[in-house]
Amino acid sequence: MRSASWTLRSRKRETGGLRAHVAVETGDDAAPSAAAKRLLPWVVAVGFFMESLDTTILNTAVPTIAHALRVPPLSMKAVLASYTLSLAVFIPISGWMANRFGTRRVFGSAIAIFILGSFLCGISTDIHWLVASRILQGCGGAMMLPVGRLTMVRTFAKSELIRAMSFVAIPGLIGPMLGPLMGGLIIGYFHWSVIFFVNIPIGLLGLYLVHRHLPNYRAARNYPLDIVGLVLFGSGISLLSYVLEIFGEHTLSAREIVGLLVISFALLGAYGLHTLRTSHPLLRLGILRIRSFRVAVTGNLFTRIGIGGLPFLLPLLYQVGLGYSAIQSGLMIMPQALAAMSLKLTLPRILKKFGYRQVLISNTVMLGLMLFVFSTIDAGTPGWLIALQAFIYGFFTSTQYTSMNTLAYADVNGEQASSASTIASTVQQLAVSFGVAAASLAAALFIPDHSRASGAEMIHGIHLALRVLGALTVLSTVVFRELKPSDGDAVSSHKTLDSV
Repeated sequence: MRSASWTLRSRKRETGGLRAHVAVETGDDAAPSAAAKRLLPWVVAVGFFMESLDTTILNTAVPTIAHALRVPPLSMKAVLASYTLSLAVFIPISGWMANRFGTRRVFGSAIAIFILGSFLCGISTDIHWLVASRILQGCGGAMMLPVGRLTMVRTFAKSELIRAMSFVAIPGLIGPMLGPLMGGLIIGYFHWSVIFFVNIPIGLLGLYLVHRHLPNYRAARNYPLDIVGLVLFGSGISLLSYVLEIFGEHTLSAREIVGLLVISFALLGAYGLHTLRTSHPLLRLGILRIRSFRVAVTGNLFTRIGIGGLPFLLPLLYQVGLGYSAIQSGLMIMPQALAAMSLKLTLPRILKKFGYRQVLISNTVMLGLMLFVFSTIDAGTPGWLIALQAFIYGFFTSTQYTSMNTLAYADVNGEQASSASTIASTVQQLAVSFGVAAASLAAALFIPDHSRASGAEMIHGIHLALRVLGALTVLSTVVFRELKPSDGDAVSSHKTLDSV
């Protein structure tokens, strides 16, 4: 229990079987109102949308910004990598900060820092200032995803979590769809700085909603920050993220890449040993013993190795192989977002009827098959058929991500929720980098010389890369076979023979 000197009273709250020892600041120490609970997914969705849009909209503008700042286009890699590295460093500390200062304060501060970083990026006049501003942006972005999820888990009962998370997942899928299209339009008709200013009004709206409707959950007991763990884990993860970010470039030799990977794994291994010797580690890796959480996290990683690189390959296929413009390419990808929105009401019913194990195994196979379907697209494929394939793929993608994200919290308790959210967010960030690296490697194997490849050679090489990634995706179903039919029933309300 908390000390009497604290200004908030601690209470033990039952949330759908999830017993969370948290302090909640709502003015009258009551649970969030029905209106606040209804609006909470919108509040969290604003942060998710800002982050997902920012990570994709910038790619379109890289050549233009490089020309404006008078630097080679390859130098812009530092602008992209600095954001990723900042995420890797600051995501692990987000759980501790939410427990210490409260979810509302940390989530609101994250949006404010992200807005400030976006503004500074937009007014940057040289590459060094832009890189520093991107690091600041990443600091804010690192807090939004795990703290937003943590707030959702502590607000909604387990039986309500799928519907709420399904809604919040939509902006995370819409952002990458809109990013390339918006980036192309902005570069075509406005100054490149508008790319960074787009998120400012969205962020200001988010700050208002956070102030009005986001509950401020804090841990009833706080522990000192694990500085040693932060250094070991942060260094290991950031180094691993850096290697994945520059994967496939010729600036480092294969020996240097392997050396950096060895150092990264050594740091992470040292952190694992450190957690065994400290009472309150930065991340409680012991929760990986929970089967549903372990499968959700590892499944997220291995599934994205196959499908995570599709946003990298499809624009190459459409623009370089088929000769589409950037705007046309973006329009061909947008149906994925429409499918995600249409799934909002159907996923809870699907999981309730079939359960997590059956849904994740069959859905992962379908995702792999969809990659094979994309590998049939050529110059003779009509646009409406490409859009239809994108819509179907978006349905399966949304099912996969929302299912894995909600399964992660099926069996964790209140004290484990913070570490669970931080670990899941860290692995998700790494999984995105792994997916792009896998796609880059596959493309490099089948298209050795991108600069000189003809349209037909590009199409053929990307087709082969998609088939390899499709096979890897189907293979990743092995992870989900570890689940038992009853795993996740507290969240999905699925009834199995074991639970009846």
